[in-house]
Amino acid sequence: MDKIIIDTAQFQRTISRISHQIIEKHASFDDVVLVGIKRRGAEIAEMLQKRIFELANINLPLMALDITFYRDDLNQANADPIYAGVDNPIPIENKKVILIDDVLFTGRTIRAALDALLDRGRASKIELVIFIDRGHRELPIRADYVGKNIPTSRSETIQVRTEHYDGINQVALLQ
Repeated sequence: MDKIIIDTAQFQRTISRISHQIIEKHASFDDVVLVGIKRRGAEIAEMLQKRIFELANINLPLMALDITFYRDDLNQANADPIYAGVDNPIPIENKKVILIDDVLFTGRTIRAALDALLDRGRASKIELVIFIDRGHRELPIRADYVGKNIPTSRSETIQVRTEHYDGINQVALLQ
């Protein structure tokens, strides 16, 4: 059974709030790069990029990062993985990277993304944006910007739905 916990209007307000927080935290955006983790993290990164432009007239470079081959559960998958590559590769050497994903759960996806980023160069700083933090960390990873904290049981699932993949921007709790 799906329970909508963030509707479309709340979703947009959350994007706007995170955008404001990013703008407030950075005195200069000369060396800032947005990196979204494919799939929905990359779409949220695009929304943040657009909203930051609307609010501050700053057009931040954006890269979508596929972390498929960096995952530590790759050998447990039943299907052959499909690597979609990096969209719009951007040099990150000595840049401030804002890494973006939809849900933070155990921390393993973020660990994989950090490995993928390190293979692309050494950033001067990496900040983390998470749309939904549901707890249950297995690794010591904490987000710098959080859309919403939603404590869950391990048997529940959080599904961030985005316009491109799902036809609507919302977050559902699946039980």
